[in-house]
Amino acid sequence: MATKIHPTAIVDPSAELADGVEVGAYAVIGPRVEIGADTEVGANAQVRGPTRIGRANRLFPMSAIGFEPQDLKYDGEEVFLEIGDRNQFREFCTVHRGTGSGGGLTRIGSDNLFMAYAHVAHDCFVGDRTVFVNNATLAGHIEVGDDATIGAFSSVHQFCRVGRHAYIGGYSVVTMDALPFVKTVGQKPLCYGLNTIGLKRKGFAPEVISRLSKAIKIFVRSGLNASQALQRIVDELSGTPEVDHLVEFVRSAERGVIRATPGRRGGRGGGGE
Repeated sequence: MATKIHPTAIVDPSAELADGVEVGAYAVIGPRVEIGADTEVGANAQVRGPTRIGRANRLFPMSAIGFEPQDLKYDGEEVFLEIGDRNQFREFCTVHRGTGSGGGLTRIGSDNLFMAYAHVAHDCFVGDRTVFVNNATLAGHIEVGDDATIGAFSSVHQFCRVGRHAYIGGYSVVTMDALPFVKTVGQKPLCYGLNTIGLKRKGFAPEVISRLSKAIKIFVRSGLNASQALQRIVDELSGTPEVDHLVEFVRSAERGVIRATPGRRGGRGGGGE
C-alpha cells in the first residue's frame, strides 16, 4: 500500500515513512523520525525525533510523541524514543524521549493502549500489552512490566517499578514499587491482594493462581518482615516461575515495595528488611 499524506500535513524530508503509513490533516512529522508500515498518524498529531515507531500503530489526533524531556538538566543532547508495534496512543497522549543522564532512551513495547491524556516521561521502559487509563502518568525513569494496568488519574513516582500483571487502581499515587500480580490502590497505596480476575483473563492456570495467592498472603499478611517472608515463600512455593519472579522482584527493589494492606499501615518491604 502506498503512503498517504494529507496535503496540509508537514513531513520533514528526512523522515522515513514505510508503505501503508497514513498522515492526517495538519499533522507534523519532524526530522529523524522513522515510522513503520501501516501506522496511522492522526490529524494534528505531532512526532519529533530521533524517534523510531514500529508497525501498525495508531497515533490519534493531538497526540505528541517524541518531544524533548521535561527535565531541567536536559541540554539538547541526543536522546531517543523507541516504540514497538500495534500500540494505540489516544487523544492528547504525550511520550517524551530520554535524557543524557538517564540512559538517553525511552522505550515502549508492543500492543499497549494509552488512553486520552496518558503521559510517559523520559527514560521510562514500558513492556507489552499494558493499559494506561485516562490521565495515567509516569514520571521519569520508571519501568512498567508486561500486562500491567495503570488506572485513571494515577501517578507513578520517579525510579519506581510497576510489576508484571499489576493492577494500579484509579487515583493512586505510587511512591514505591508496585508488586507484580497484585492490586495496588490508593493515594496512600495499599495492597489489595492478588489480581485474580486479571490473571484469569490472561489464561493463568488455576494452580499458578493458587500458588501466587499463597505467596502474596505470606508476604503481606504473615506478620513476618520482608526477608523472613521471602524465605518462607522460597521454602514452600519456589519452583513456580511466577512465584520465583515475585521473589526476585522484591529482592531487587531499590525503593522498597508496597505491602501495606487495609487495616495494616506501614509495610515498606524490601529484600534487605
